[in-house]
Amino acid sequence: MPQQVQGVVAPGKNEPVRVGTIVVPDPGPGEAVVKVQACGVCHTDLHYKQGGINDGFPFLLGHEAAGVVESVGDGVTEVEPGDYVVLNWRAVCGRCRACRRGRPWYCFDTHNARRKMTLTDGTELSPALGIGAFAEKTLVAAGQCTKVDPAISPVAAGLLGCGVMAGIGAAVNTGRVGRGDSVAVIGCGGVGDGAVMGARLAGATTIIAVDIDDRKLETARTMGATHTVNSRTGDPVAAVRELTGGFGADVVIDAVGRPETYRQAFYARDLAGTLVLVGVPTPDMKLDLPLLDVFGRGGALKSSWYGDCLPSRDFPMLVDLHLQGRIDLDAFVTETIGLGDVEQAFARMHTGDVLRSVVVL
Repeated sequence: MPQQVQGVVAPGKNEPVRVGTIVVPDPGPGEAVVKVQACGVCHTDLHYKQGGINDGFPFLLGHEAAGVVESVGDGVTEVEPGDYVVLNWRAVCGRCRACRRGRPWYCFDTHNARRKMTLTDGTELSPALGIGAFAEKTLVAAGQCTKVDPAISPVAAGLLGCGVMAGIGAAVNTGRVGRGDSVAVIGCGGVGDGAVMGARLAGATTIIAVDIDDRKLETARTMGATHTVNSRTGDPVAAVRELTGGFGADVVIDAVGRPETYRQAFYARDLAGTLVLVGVPTPDMKLDLPLLDVFGRGGALKSSWYGDCLPSRDFPMLVDLHLQGRIDLDAFVTETIGLGDVEQAFARMHTGDVLRSVVVL
């Protein structure tokens, strides 16, 4: 029967979020109810609150989560009650043209739960990225649940559900960083630091972190950056070139997603180098580049969706690497908070005081 739980709701554009009672229905065919244990506070949740994603208010926020499957609907074979899972927002269909060609990370028909979570008055909620995990329990498509080793804490595991995976994947999957490569990462928040960590994991020997905040640059060093550049005080393109023998980096990752940082990334590449855009632009942003430069510099200009990850492949692997001590997912966690502290966590994002706040339930 439907359950009433506590969750964080964004009632309207730029209105403060509030903790309220939400109704979670029983799972339908292909669905699962997950008892959430931890959920990271991501910039995407803030964008939902600000109306920057769409106007489907009220939103049930939260999407970077780990927890335990409580119940499943008819036809579910991927998971069963008691499974420890990381939630993902790109549940692949297995049937679209990308999936049929063996490229499921590009799935063009990802899916979410069909049944709706609601407020107690029956108002339907829009779960952030089809998850809605700032809640004691949430309803998702079973394909959004990826089983991982329960030895990892939910605080660390949940981060793979969005930002950290997007960053690591931008380097490893999209950028194809290889041994001995030089890499520059522009923007050193959670996604950018994930890209730094991914570049180190892939064997890059020169990893240049670029940001306007010295505190973030220092954190990037702990993640694996070999050099740092404060772009507030100098030209980052010139600095990256100087640190790479005058040539530019083999791979440059734009983890900000603004026209000015994209231009910096474009010109900070070596000839035939790769540019990866993983920072998400807003709909109003435009880019102006000389087409001759696009042609003449060669290489690849790529966008990275969710780090081009395949959750069933990448989540367990990264959890294992964490448990082996080869990557440190705990390093991304600045603080743990409760459901009632999400609005304050959004405020702290603006000051640059946190890498990740994580709600613990």
